[in-house]
Amino acid sequence: MGLSLSHAVPHGNGHVPRSTGGRMRILPVNGLRNSSCLPTLLLTAGLAITPWATTLAAGMDGMEGMDHGSHSMPMDASEHNAAPMQSRTPIPPVTDADRAAVYASHSGHQVHDSAINSYFLADKLEWQDANDGSALAWDLSGWIGGDVDRLLLRSEGERTNGKTEEAEVQALWGHAVSSSWDVVAGARQDFKPGAPQTWAAFGLQGQAISDLDIEATAFIGEAGQTAARLEADYDLLLTNNLILQPTAELNFYGKNDPQRGNGSGLSTSEFGLRLRYEITPQFAPYVGVTWDRSYGNTADYAREDGEDVADARLVVGLRMWF
Repeated sequence: MGLSLSHAVPHGNGHVPRSTGGRMRILPVNGLRNSSCLPTLLLTAGLAITPWATTLAAGMDGMEGMDHGSHSMPMDASEHNAAPMQSRTPIPPVTDADRAAVYASHSGHQVHDSAINSYFLADKLEWQDANDGSALAWDLSGWIGGDVDRLLLRSEGERTNGKTEEAEVQALWGHAVSSSWDVVAGARQDFKPGAPQTWAAFGLQGQAISDLDIEATAFIGEAGQTAARLEADYDLLLTNNLILQPTAELNFYGKNDPQRGNGSGLSTSEFGLRLRYEITPQFAPYVGVTWDRSYGNTADYAREDGEDVADARLVVGLRMWF
C-alpha cells in the first residue's frame, strides 16, 4: 500500500508498541497523492492501538482489586502514643519507716563519727652527737577520742651523758573547730631543768597548708611566769619512701628565770633537717642535723654556766606511729 508499519504492528500477545516519549509515531501523509488512502490509514492505526488499550484497561482493573485500607494512616496518631493515665505497678505511699531507713545513722559514715580512736607518734626518738657528749632526745605525742573532742598527750626532753637535762609532759583537751584546726587547753608539767614547775596551757594546732603541721601554745606558770612556744614541721616527699622533713621551734618567756636559765623574750630556737626512709608507713629510720641557739639573757646564763650558745648536732633516729 506504499506505507511502512514495521514499528506499529504488534509482535505477540500483549505487546505494547514502542514509541518515543510514550507517544505513537505517526508518519507524515503529505506524500499521498490520492486521498482515498486515508480510510486505510485510519483502519491500520486503530488496529495498532487496540492491543495497547486492552493491556492498559487490564492493569487498571487489577489496581481496583487491591486493598488500600491496610495502607491508610490513622487519623490521629497521638491516640497510639498517649501514655497511660495510671502506672501498671502502683507506687505505695512513703511511710515513716521508709523515712527512718533513709536517714538512719550508719556507724563510720557520718561526718563526725562517735567512735573512740587512738593514735601515738614518736616523731623524734634519736641519738645526737653534741659538743659536750652524746645525747638522747625524744618528742612524743598521741591522742585518744573522737573526731571532735580528744585527749592529747605530749612529751619531749633530752638526756646528755646519762643525765636528764630537759623533760616535760603536757595533757591537753583538744576540740576541732574545722577540718584542719583544733583548739587545745590543759596543763604542762616541767621536771627539768631546775625545780619542777606546773603551767596552764592553751593554744592551737593543725595544718596551715598540706603537710605543714603547726603547734602554737601559750603557758601561764607559777609566780606570774608566762611562756609561748611555736613549732612547725613540713614533709617534703622526694620519692614514695624517701621524705625530707625540715623543722623549727621557737621558745619565748615573759620574764627572766635564772634558776632555770630562761631569759625574757626570745629564749631559744632549734632548726632541724631530717631525711627518713619509710620501710613501712609506720616505721622509718632517719638521719639529719640540728642547730640550737640561745638568745638574750638566756645566752648570758649559758655562758655563765660554761655552756655553748650555739650547737650543731648530727642526729640518727627512728620515727614510728601506731
